[in-house]
Amino acid sequence: MPIRLVPPAGVQRTLATAQLVGSIGDGAYYTCSALYFTRVIGMSPTRLGLGLAVAWAVGSLAGVPLGHLADRRGPRGTAVLLALATGAVVASFLVVRSFVPFLVAVCLYATTQSGLSAARQALVGGLVDRAERTTLLAQLQAVLNAGLALGAAIGGVVLSTGSRTGFLVAFAVTAVGFLVSGLILLRLPEVPPAPASPGTGPKLAVLSDRPYAVVTLVNTVLLLRMPLLSLIIPLWIAARAENLAWLGSALFVLNTVVVMAFQVRAARGVTGLRSASRAVRDAGVILLASCAVFALSAGDVPVWAMAGLLVVAATLQVIGEMKQSAGSWQISFDLAPAHQTGQYQGFFGSGVAVARTVGPLLLTTLLLDWGAPGWLLLGGFFLAAGCAMGPVVRWAERRRPGAADSDSAREPEAEPQLDSAREPEVESGEVVARA
Repeated sequence: MPIRLVPPAGVQRTLATAQLVGSIGDGAYYTCSALYFTRVIGMSPTRLGLGLAVAWAVGSLAGVPLGHLADRRGPRGTAVLLALATGAVVASFLVVRSFVPFLVAVCLYATTQSGLSAARQALVGGLVDRAERTTLLAQLQAVLNAGLALGAAIGGVVLSTGSRTGFLVAFAVTAVGFLVSGLILLRLPEVPPAPASPGTGPKLAVLSDRPYAVVTLVNTVLLLRMPLLSLIIPLWIAARAENLAWLGSALFVLNTVVVMAFQVRAARGVTGLRSASRAVRDAGVILLASCAVFALSAGDVPVWAMAGLLVVAATLQVIGEMKQSAGSWQISFDLAPAHQTGQYQGFFGSGVAVARTVGPLLLTTLLLDWGAPGWLLLGGFFLAAGCAMGPVVRWAERRRPGAADSDSAREPEAEPQLDSAREPEVESGEVVARA
């Protein structure tokens, strides 16, 4: 079967268009925001980091109740409102001048982003057949990276001018992007709210679903890869070869282009829980290999050899990232009750916020202070998480109501089909986030 990079016309293409428009704004925001708040507003890097950590901690708690709202009130209306709210919050950055208003605004931004991600995932679950879901998510991930690249180009122009007006234009582009994205989502058909009946269990059932919580925790360990390209690798290069400082940006571009071109192909064959678990296991192995090559770059090698090692390591990393993404998307949907997709996706997506909150501090110490042993230890964490996903998923599957009759239990082993797929790696994003 040919691999299709562009979703078919209709619901799927509308979802992709909304994703593209919103991610252009995201790319401009993530490129410019840190320098705007530190250089233009005059905020210290420490306060900026503290504010972002608090914000994403708050955001990680908001995904479940806002996802539950999407289940009960309908994911289309909830997604539209949260997209418009995100645009309004970004617009408020235009008048932020001090730390406390910044903290309030960035907490609201993380909250609306987490809820919007859960609502959009619930839209996918409600509008797209299970057999087509992973392929669509892969296509949305590729579209997301294309939008981030366009937004980053806008941000690059702003950074080249360095003017306050340029930064404000970038925020305006972001705000308008979310506004237009929300309006595009209005073109989608309504997804009926899930019925609130005694048989559906507690309102926030995901909070008592221990197997799903463990699956989310295992996936969160793998998401620690997110801060590597945007934060750790540029610092790693600067500490060892200042004349290679440009390579950090080049590796980020490499990652973005590869995901755009190959994420759909990487999702091929992920059709159920067993194949998804194998993809995550393979991702753990590949991420270990990536970390081992990064560790080699800590040795006393010529600059050209270091550059080559970094390119190889980054290539392995993006391959592992694509496999982990495809597998985790399938797992997160297949283990979630159909009537509670929003809250379950909100909980699963909290791993992105946790990785954004904990990852920078943990990885800075582990990799920049410990060097090669730290890289190997991180690789060991990735391998352990990848190998643990299969047993944990089987445990979660056994605990599901009607597990004996589940479609995934009869997943075909032959003739794999295209299924679904950076939060963009904006932090680097899921579709939660590149999450």
